[in-house]
Amino acid sequence: MMQYQRSSSLFSEAQKVIPGGVNSPVRAFKAVGGTPVFLTHAKGAYLFDEDNNRYIDFIASWGPMILGHAHPQVVEAIKERADKGTSYGIPTALETQIAQQALSMVPHMDQIRFVNSGTEACMSAVRLARGFTGREKLIKFAGCYHGHADAFLIQAGSGAVTFGSPNSPGVTAGTAKDTLLAQYNNLDQVAEIFKANPNQIAAIIVEPVAGNMGCVLPKKGFLEGLRSLCDAHGALLIFDEVMTGFRLAPGGAQECLSVRADIATYGKVIGGGLPVGAFAARKDIMAFLAPLGPVYQAGTLSGNPLAMTAGLTMLQLLQAHPETYTSLDKKTEYLHLRMIPFLEQKGIAYQINRLGSMISLHFTDTPVEDFETAAKGNNTLFKTYFHGMLKRGVYLPPSAFESYFLNDAISQQDLDQTLDAFSKTLKEL
Repeated sequence: MMQYQRSSSLFSEAQKVIPGGVNSPVRAFKAVGGTPVFLTHAKGAYLFDEDNNRYIDFIASWGPMILGHAHPQVVEAIKERADKGTSYGIPTALETQIAQQALSMVPHMDQIRFVNSGTEACMSAVRLARGFTGREKLIKFAGCYHGHADAFLIQAGSGAVTFGSPNSPGVTAGTAKDTLLAQYNNLDQVAEIFKANPNQIAAIIVEPVAGNMGCVLPKKGFLEGLRSLCDAHGALLIFDEVMTGFRLAPGGAQECLSVRADIATYGKVIGGGLPVGAFAARKDIMAFLAPLGPVYQAGTLSGNPLAMTAGLTMLQLLQAHPETYTSLDKKTEYLHLRMIPFLEQKGIAYQINRLGSMISLHFTDTPVEDFETAAKGNNTLFKTYFHGMLKRGVYLPPSAFESYFLNDAISQQDLDQTLDAFSKTLKEL
């Protein structure tokens, strides 16, 4: 039986000096209840906590640890670089090298700029799209998360084509009026928004495969339809590939799904586990970015040598070992197909969504294709499921609205242990 005394004590201490005891809300376990686990270290497929519990990891730091934790080549590269200094705020050859490496792997992009997070990347991409088009309005989709910049923290207005409204205090109504909210996978609604806002929409931003309402796949023709609508109305299509980039394929969702974005944002894998974001586009769009153009974006730690080293090493490993993607896909498929008999034997309503090494289980009999259908899942059941898996040594996302991310260090034995935990947990539901 797992013990959590040390984690519980640390959480109490943290709450005195850190709001909610955590530095990112999902870590607080509010969605599932209980005390969050405090880690000491991670290696390969495993997480180790302050109470000496070991867990098979199915979040992979929310995506970047695609090869597993503390990969020896990545760690060694970081150590070697750290001996030369940790931050300069001055250009290095490393920045050019990782830019060349990343651009050689992703389609349709000519130039890339590195920032420090996915939030920064998406915020900068929207600013660039507005500067390039001379327009102000943005279309985003309910359930897609693009970071915590003001323009993205928007909920639905009173109708499909009305202005959005802030869903977080601190976001102004003036900011919210420029963000128009649509339903994921609803192409007709997007067309209606364009019709109601002629020559005003700068861009659509979308997770090509959503990961923040669980894993939700685009319907056939949805992304292609967004591409056509953008072309028809002079707007830019932004793919938020912070989760999907370099994970679904070397070229991310653009490669995997064969749809061209005008701007793509990256994070997670591209940092090799260190804080990195990036956005890439055609040369004519990037020419609007300072110092070449009028759209301002800057950051002292952008292109940080440790982060660039980790990211470059990770991308080189992925390019040298393309079989990683096949391996990850097979492991995820194995897990998916063997979960089904346990669920059906128990008679539990479920939906499993999967693409590549992203997968999620929803406790509902309704197909999950947008935020509204994702919200129909039985979250009370999910809480019991989460804690049943946790106490059996399997760490899942502590929210029903997050995708699982597999890492390639997960072994066949780990998968079978996970399925055994799954079977035993279902019997308790």
